[in-house]
Amino acid sequence: MGTQIIMRDGEPEYAVIPWADYQALLEQAGRTPVIESPDERRPVRPALAALRGLREEQGHSVQALARVVGISPSYLDMIERGEREPDDAIKRALAHALGLDGWEAGA
Repeated sequence: MGTQIIMRDGEPEYAVIPWADYQALLEQAGRTPVIESPDERRPVRPALAALRGLREEQGHSVQALARVVGISPSYLDMIERGEREPDDAIKRALAHALGLDGWEAGA
């Protein structure tokens, strides 16, 4: 299945792409939006792998975000590089600081 182009008045208006292609585009752009899951009807949290992109997009330095969350900058850097998995309290603090719904237990 490829891209579907939706036309209006003879002009392309929308492009519909497969979900995997959409996720790949978001990853390449360093962005992961909060979207609604059609199955659960609850917000889907961005993966922790998107943390660096979210932080940079909002203009936070590693030092500033770490200070707000209450962790060391080196620990935040390890979380962003995928070397450490933060506990649920740190996930919630990160989400709050970044204005997200939050990473929940098991997310």
